[in-house]
Amino acid sequence: MLLKILQDNACLFDCAYCGIRASGRTPHVSFAPEELAALFMDLVQRKLVSGLFLSSGIAGSPNRAMQRMLDTVEIVREGYRFTGYVHLKIMPGCSFEYVEQAVRLADRVSLNLEAPTPERLARIADKKMFHTAMMEPMRWVKALAERGLVTSAGMTTQFVVGAADEPDREILTTTQVLYREVDLRRAYFSAFRPVVGTPLEEHAPTSPRREHRLYQADFLMRRYGFTADELVYRSDGNLPTGGDPKLIWARHHPERYPIEVNTACRADLLRIPGIGPLSAERILTMRRARHRLRSADDLKAAGAVVNRSLPFVLLDGRRLVAPLPPPRPADEDEEQPAALQLPLPLW
Repeated sequence: MLLKILQDNACLFDCAYCGIRASGRTPHVSFAPEELAALFMDLVQRKLVSGLFLSSGIAGSPNRAMQRMLDTVEIVREGYRFTGYVHLKIMPGCSFEYVEQAVRLADRVSLNLEAPTPERLARIADKKMFHTAMMEPMRWVKALAERGLVTSAGMTTQFVVGAADEPDREILTTTQVLYREVDLRRAYFSAFRPVVGTPLEEHAPTSPRREHRLYQADFLMRRYGFTADELVYRSDGNLPTGGDPKLIWARHHPERYPIEVNTACRADLLRIPGIGPLSAERILTMRRARHRLRSADDLKAAGAVVNRSLPFVLLDGRRLVAPLPPPRPADEDEEQPAALQLPLPLW
């Protein structure tokens, strides 16, 4: 259990979606570093929390906000000898030395991009500089890692999904760039919810299902070898919400199927709905032991979700079930076939 807390709720930025924006009327509350460190350690000693997730509004300047958070974590680490998990936010626009100190102290650091492009960010946070204030500190974290100063849990970011009317394609394309260029550990997606008293209070909220599909698509990119460009999108650039992205991709590429499980390479196995990294490795292990998969039970023994996999595979040259019917266009956002309904996990 983490204590997730803001050091200070005042902020110099006026982000259109944020309840503690500079022009808002939220009462100002802040913790002195000694006060917050003592509070956290009291909760640790009472076994109510086991780690710290520390962020802050940016009161005064990014460097001042970072210094107060760093002072808190230094007291926790050096004064209280706490060796557990600490996640520390990096403030947009802070200087290199503060990023370096954050990496030294924390197990994980993060900087929330909020939007996938400079143009989208300008719609909701026009004072934040996408490249210099946000992307550059992330590049510093990578440069520090290349010099040997590495956080054990890596670096993350988060997007406010729907606030800037951005399509999923833009979010996933930027996420892919971050994985490649700054060694991002993972991205988080937060469905936009309007806050009363902000410029976006009348903006429609984002469906949780859209957030869920983004997480599934991101998982395909991180663990299955998919790219942002090859995923199936509607004409508005968003993922279809009626089915998981892997199943939709498979149904839109009938030329790739059926795949013979007994001869397919790992990359092809991962393109089969119902087969994930673990079950793919088990299939390869079974094959190395000269065990041929001939039945649904064999597939199940490997850990596959059989009712998802069977329409897309051959087992020792045989197709056990008929292929699924052709999909409707992505814009029609069809629901999955009855046997494949949520809440089955994405594999």
